[in-house]
Amino acid sequence: MEVILYIAAIIAAIGFLILCVSVGMTLFSLKSILNSLAGTLSGIEGQMEGITRETTSLLTKTNSLAEDIQQKSEQLNSVVHAVKGIGDSVNGLNTSVQHITSSISKSVEQNEEKIAQVVQWSNVAMGIADKWKKRKVIEQAQELVQEESYVFEAEQSDKPKRKWGRKK
Repeated sequence: MEVILYIAAIIAAIGFLILCVSVGMTLFSLKSILNSLAGTLSGIEGQMEGITRETTSLLTKTNSLAEDIQQKSEQLNSVVHAVKGIGDSVNGLNTSVQHITSSISKSVEQNEEKIAQVVQWSNVAMGIADKWKKRKVIEQAQELVQEESYVFEAEQSDKPKRKWGRKK
């Protein structure tokens, strides 16, 4: 039975040796994979440093843009408030104009007869003025005609009168 124990111990030792050899071979192949992985990770680390620098730069630019947008937004708010004030003023002006227009319309409606009378009297006054101008023109024309007739008569009286009779 001792021999079986020795044989079992040898089998166990051979099994342990095969196990150790296979674990060693696995570790050697794993070593090359891990070296390749380490190289890949170092490459990724370099790329990550570049990405980190770019991200930092982008964050800086984004922050400056956000500040600029904030300032312009505040300026735009003041412009919007000013435009709103102008709109309110225009609305107030429109309201005032509407009140004035309605009061003028009411006044015109109330004084419609008076306005009609004023228009009639102004037409009469214009008619009288036109007649007066025509009369003045006629009078001036008559004076001119009379003056010309005096001049004509004076010229006729200066000429010797001819007798139509026989010569003696």
